[in-house]
Amino acid sequence: MHTILIRNARIVNRGKIREGDLFVRAGRIEKIGSALNLTADIELDARGLHLIPGIIDDQVHFREPGLTHKATIASESRAAVAGGVTSFMEMPNVNPPSVTQELLEEKYGIGARSSLANYSFYMGATNDNIGEVIRTDPRRVCGIKVFMGSSTGNMLVDAPRTLERIFADAPMLVATHCEDEATVRENTEHYKKLYGDQMTAAFHPRIRNVKACLLSSSFAVNLARRHNTRLHILHISTRDELALFDNTVPLAQKRITAEVCVHHLRFHSGDYARYGNQIKCNPAVKSRAHRDALLPALLDDRLDVIATDHAPHTWAEKSQPYLQAPSGVPLVQHSLNIMLDFYHAGKISLEKIVEKMCHAPAIAFQVQDRGFVEEGYHADLALVDVNHRWTVSSENLYYQCGWSPFVGKQFRGKVLSTIVSGHLAWHEGRFNEAKMGERLLFDR
Repeated sequence: MHTILIRNARIVNRGKIREGDLFVRAGRIEKIGSALNLTADIELDARGLHLIPGIIDDQVHFREPGLTHKATIASESRAAVAGGVTSFMEMPNVNPPSVTQELLEEKYGIGARSSLANYSFYMGATNDNIGEVIRTDPRRVCGIKVFMGSSTGNMLVDAPRTLERIFADAPMLVATHCEDEATVRENTEHYKKLYGDQMTAAFHPRIRNVKACLLSSSFAVNLARRHNTRLHILHISTRDELALFDNTVPLAQKRITAEVCVHHLRFHSGDYARYGNQIKCNPAVKSRAHRDALLPALLDDRLDVIATDHAPHTWAEKSQPYLQAPSGVPLVQHSLNIMLDFYHAGKISLEKIVEKMCHAPAIAFQVQDRGFVEEGYHADLALVDVNHRWTVSSENLYYQCGWSPFVGKQFRGKVLSTIVSGHLAWHEGRFNEAKMGERLLFDR
């Protein structure tokens, strides 16, 4: 493995920015200092650039196995790396779903062979696989995923006794998709009777509404409190849910944590008129009032982690009428860019972006030796020019699906180089696939 020396970088870490050099050997950060008197196989002059820990995205859907007409672990991990994401945690609603230890390990095999980024895969819970769930190794798997509302795939867990057992007996973090299924079904039938095939994506936040989110999230929090479960609620999308979360204790001490996704920070229901099914996702993008409540909650630590819920579908699938079009948005390549828009608008600092996209996922999931720019840690790093202006086009998209709601948008800020476990995987607009990413391990 090559040694790497990065000189004159503005290093963003633990709420501070300082200028310095960084030396990588054998996949780890060996030395950080000023004017290091060292040589390396690869030397990068980072003058004027910011060096951040690699982003850890705790919620993505890379569609493999079984849905590879939409995406693959290889294609989407490349897109992730181009966006400064060095580690991801991927969901179990594939085909076949990852609901046995054997199927889960098969996915890890795919990751080892084809993922340019570091990887972990959730064990999926169903109404009847509690035995498999309990067998999951907390040191080698990021978490247990529970769909407490139906989404893409058929993994809804709605049996009360099953939920009680999962929350009582799961040996590790439980991550939940929270939308009340009865409310969603009732709303769907109501609007279908009124509007039938005339419905558009603008109806999505009426069907998957605030009530559906709050009922389910409240239920999950109550279960977790009753059983002292380590609960992580994914993709919070409403103002009403924010009261469920605590900001009075350090993140490492929290038993209940929450995530917000970049599309819920960026879009609101008025955007359906422009984007239609492109921003149809579960939970739904909601009104401006709900959107605008999320960033303050992120800043005051009621919301702990920023993620993407990257969920690609083909353009043909998304071009179907609203009721037939699947939910999900491809986002992993542009999550940092979305947050840099908020930075340039003066709404969030670089230090806070790094805290929520890099440090916080590592702390919340107890990721071993990643998420920080510190000596001894794995060298997962991204060099960023925060002022570089560029425009998203079909030519510079790396999603297999080939589309994004951001095509045509000019971003200010670009990832120039990404180092994954000590390997320069993305540099000067090119991928280097001589080494794949590594399996994430957890201090549990």
